[in-house]
Amino acid sequence: MLTRRSFMAGATTAMALPSIVRAASAPTIVNPVVRQRADAQVFRHTDGWYYMTGSVPEYDRLVLRRSKTLAGLTTATEKILWRHLPSGPMSGFIWAPEMHLIDGHWTMYFAAGPSGGGEDVFRIRTFAVVCDGPDPMTGNWSVLGQLQTEWDSFTLDSTSFVHKGQRYLAWAQSEPGIATNSNLYLAPLKTALTLASKPVRLSVPTLDWEIQGFKVNEAPALLTRNGKLFMTYSASATDARYCMGMLTCNVDADLMNAANWSKSPVPVFKTSTTHKVFGPGHNSFTVDERGRDVLVYHARDYLEIKGDPLFDPNRDTRMQYFRYRPDGSPDFGEPVANGPLRRL
Repeated sequence: MLTRRSFMAGATTAMALPSIVRAASAPTIVNPVVRQRADAQVFRHTDGWYYMTGSVPEYDRLVLRRSKTLAGLTTATEKILWRHLPSGPMSGFIWAPEMHLIDGHWTMYFAAGPSGGGEDVFRIRTFAVVCDGPDPMTGNWSVLGQLQTEWDSFTLDSTSFVHKGQRYLAWAQSEPGIATNSNLYLAPLKTALTLASKPVRLSVPTLDWEIQGFKVNEAPALLTRNGKLFMTYSASATDARYCMGMLTCNVDADLMNAANWSKSPVPVFKTSTTHKVFGPGHNSFTVDERGRDVLVYHARDYLEIKGDPLFDPNRDTRMQYFRYRPDGSPDFGEPVANGPLRRL
């Protein structure tokens, strides 16, 4: 298995080999990459490992797996980091985990609600657990606390990133006085769970494709390329109508000025009936072993769902490469069909 370093060191030898041999050295990604893992986050850390977490169909635990290759995530051993509590605000559904190294500590954000049934189980708020050691697969994880925002309201899908030395948090939340299920917000972080300033509302679902079934903007994910910040997000109900939108901001602009973010008027990634990929969304971004950009997302490979889509277990983690348009914006294309992933 070639690493970037060994590949460069052996470049002279490799050039003498037939091209088919060189191509075979990289494991082939096969979609779906991991079955029944929704809301997937995949990233490559500086230790050379790819880490992956996501929602499990039972919504009762936080999990993590890692591999030296993207393809290896399919069969990588998955560790349970933490289980929901027997009672209280973190005893019910566990949603959409994301792991980040913040102030030297592995921190995993997630959304949770209380158990007991009824509407109260959707009293979803954002919490975090933290690891006591440098290796997230072997360290012990414990509850760090609850994210403190402007309102005590439905909150989920937190992601964190650093821009020009400042760490930010982007998330989805229901704001009192706005008749939507969730909007997108951004704020600099003071600590992993406290904001350094008043948040800015980046996006409210108003376009037709954002309000199908539910009025939803959620699951922000950031990609910085070509002098711009691209924040993708997911919209509408979690069936085949689920799709991705995108906000764009110049890298030198004030991120905390909502006017500096422009919204795509159309979905940037949506259901493909041709390829039988339905409801693509809740994405993250990573790079392959050669540094090429990869879109990670979940979707189903069938249209008809019995009952509530949230309790249909078959939202699978998928990956695909994407290109850039002449203006520097990402072109995600159409969701690719099940099977081996073709490299661009």
